[in-house]
Amino acid sequence: MQSKKYLIILSFLTFSILSHAQTYKFQDDRLSAEERSENLVSLLSLEEKVGQMLNAAPAIPRLGIPAYDWWNEVLHGVARTPYYTTVFPQAIAMAATFNPDALNKMADYAALEGRAIYNDAIKTGKSGQRYVGLTYWTPNINIFRDPRWGRGQETYGEDPYLTGTLGKAFVKGLQGDDPKYLKAAACAKHYAVHSGPEPSRHVFNVSPTMYDLWDTYLPAFKDLVVDAKVAGVMCAYNAFKGQPCCASDDLMTDILRNQWQFKGYVTSDCWAIDDFYKNHKTHPDAASAAADAVIHGTDIDCGTAAYKALVDAVKQGKISEKQIDISVQRLFTIRFRLGMFDDVAKVKYAQTPKSVLESQAHQAHALKMARESMVLLKNQNQILPLSKNLKKIVVLGPNADNTIAVLGNYNGIPSTTITALKGIQDKVGAQTQVVYEQAVNFTNDTLLRYINLDNYFSFEGKQGFKAEYFDNQNLSGLPIFVRNEKSIQNFWQEGQIVVNNLKAYNFSARYTADYKAHETGEITFELEGDDGYKFFINGKEVLNAWTRNRWGAKTFKLAIEKDKVYRLVVEYQQTEGKASIQLRTGTRYKQDFDALAKKHQDADAFIFVGGISPQLEGEEMPVNYPGFNGGDRTSILLPQVQTDLMKALKKTQKPIVFVMMTGSAIATPWEAAHVPAIINAWYAGQSAGTAIADVIFGDYNPSGKLPLTFYASDKDLPDFEDYNMANRTYKYFKGKALFPFGYGLSYTNFNYTWDNKPSQNVYKENEIINTAVNIKNIGNKDGDEVLQVYIKYPQSDKLLPLKELRYYKRLSINQKQSANTKINIPINDLKKWDDTKQALTLVSGKYGLFIGSHSEDAKLNFEFFVQN
Repeated sequence: MQSKKYLIILSFLTFSILSHAQTYKFQDDRLSAEERSENLVSLLSLEEKVGQMLNAAPAIPRLGIPAYDWWNEVLHGVARTPYYTTVFPQAIAMAATFNPDALNKMADYAALEGRAIYNDAIKTGKSGQRYVGLTYWTPNINIFRDPRWGRGQETYGEDPYLTGTLGKAFVKGLQGDDPKYLKAAACAKHYAVHSGPEPSRHVFNVSPTMYDLWDTYLPAFKDLVVDAKVAGVMCAYNAFKGQPCCASDDLMTDILRNQWQFKGYVTSDCWAIDDFYKNHKTHPDAASAAADAVIHGTDIDCGTAAYKALVDAVKQGKISEKQIDISVQRLFTIRFRLGMFDDVAKVKYAQTPKSVLESQAHQAHALKMARESMVLLKNQNQILPLSKNLKKIVVLGPNADNTIAVLGNYNGIPSTTITALKGIQDKVGAQTQVVYEQAVNFTNDTLLRYINLDNYFSFEGKQGFKAEYFDNQNLSGLPIFVRNEKSIQNFWQEGQIVVNNLKAYNFSARYTADYKAHETGEITFELEGDDGYKFFINGKEVLNAWTRNRWGAKTFKLAIEKDKVYRLVVEYQQTEGKASIQLRTGTRYKQDFDALAKKHQDADAFIFVGGISPQLEGEEMPVNYPGFNGGDRTSILLPQVQTDLMKALKKTQKPIVFVMMTGSAIATPWEAAHVPAIINAWYAGQSAGTAIADVIFGDYNPSGKLPLTFYASDKDLPDFEDYNMANRTYKYFKGKALFPFGYGLSYTNFNYTWDNKPSQNVYKENEIINTAVNIKNIGNKDGDEVLQVYIKYPQSDKLLPLKELRYYKRLSINQKQSANTKINIPINDLKKWDDTKQALTLVSGKYGLFIGSHSEDAKLNFEFFVQN
């Protein structure tokens, strides 16, 4: 590890010397990034060029080129880094704000934090490591076509127009506006027809109609590539019309490179090139797969380095070295545009200090976005907001005090995280008794009652555990320190001293003890750690979260006999960031919901914080609880056990507020009919709890809108694997939604009137519908309204949208005040794919335009005709 650090430092020193002497043309910052890249690539050997096409590109010391890892994430704040960063709401929650300006600012702030991390990594010898670079593989602009997809939480919802406008705002904020240098490099993923199922993502092949391709799956990518000038694109795992996406004639060559003239870089999704020959079986070996991917314009292989076979592929004539040059030039062009080889005094962002991390402005914006993301789904008899002067509030549920849920996935780690419980406690203060009981798990009512068994653990005559610490991540060699520890309850901040001079990163530990059973029966061990751990009982591995540990604590139930001895071994490894490892013990018990409700009969209100969490939905996860499979869901219904608990609470006749955390649409037919207040709180980031409490107690007037349809039943959904859009999303769904796209209540009311109703009712190509609307806040609270404009299309045997969002705007309007908004809808934006003409074409016929607060709210209507 030390030699690698010295090599990195030496590389920078070497480059500094060469730069001063202006030895090579590529060192002249007066030239364009393209000219410099072309010169640099001309100096490289074939082997050196191929090395630069791996996500972890090695250093080239002779030219002063430092190592660089392209892989970094900034979905909703800089993620996975060893630094504390600001964690904004999950992407789907940010979409619920319907606020491109806020998303633009969030991306700007995140890019600043990323610059600070990159600059500090150079100073501290960490450059070249993963998750400290300036190339971020975000945003995920796949269309959330089916609510069962676990990664839908990473997207901006089901609508291409909303996704495109938010995606463009994000890219422009992240990349900055400097004419020469990028602040950071964004990457649009996963190009282009990709949205589950997760368990089959490495093998499935999709062949959507050309209409669906151009109407649903491509518009947001075109927005980012053509309009926002995104620096990168990531191609998807799956195949498209029989070809892996990263080697698709249609997607990569014809559309991306030729039609859209994309000049940036393309990276594969990680290990996607391996899928060519291992899973899709479209190519015989790595050399053939790598050559075909590069020929189709995939410049980086993220994964296990299938691209190393490119050297042989060139020698075998499968690809020319000139084609390799094209890809490597694209990659170095991005690095030159990021200012990685220039004097820091000349690069606008290279002086960004660490003090921007979690700055006051960034934290304030995270709270603002969390507030704006909250969607009030129901407020019967205006039960909300609750009074802050209640005597007793009972907070229940699996997400009430769950920091994993509020942070989502692809997340950073903030120094402070506010759960719903903490936010409520902070809001009401000491004058209100706030009682917390988890009460229920996500999918079952069997809980763990913790018990202290420290006195039953011993090793070689000493009470407690033998703790061995190693100065590496894999327990290799002899421990550098051994001591006795009474229990395993360890937490360290990054860099904190663990023992002697061992700091809390890049280390491992082993804890060993004999447990003498205190009774006959069963005991449950609960293990939780950051980063990875394994648990052995009598030499048998019973838990393994060594490399994929992001779902919270794991448990193992052991049948025990009184006085029998069981050898326990916990192995633990830590890389970077905070370090923690805890072993807890307890007994399982079944919750009695009626008894629980009776116990708290004196409560003034119940707040149930449930839903689901990133522990259940996400990317390719080993989760198989009822209703969940591999990161996806098999049912969109709220788990029945949570409904059963709320039914018991309902019997008390006390107010119930259901706070639902989720990254996707949940069907709640019983709750919608019987629970008086429902707030959809998503995974709202580090300040989620504060935002939830602000809404519940009236310090913020809710204004979030649903960026996807909340269906009533699983029966409303077509086959998950069917990528045709008929009867999918609000645009084509012919049923009745439980809560429609764009829906969200407020504590005030708004009145809509025409300010300038269109007088023209026949339009042709290149014309624009011009109108204006007045919105008045007629209630007694200041509030935000999201004006939404939809187009209704002619209906015939041909598939066309039933309705389609074409404009929206968030407006802040004080009580009794009004806001005027001008609306312009270009007729050309209404073009749809025509198979006969093989082009986007206007469809003649009768159209409708309606304006309101969601997709089923036509407060203002206007009919018109389009002539082609």
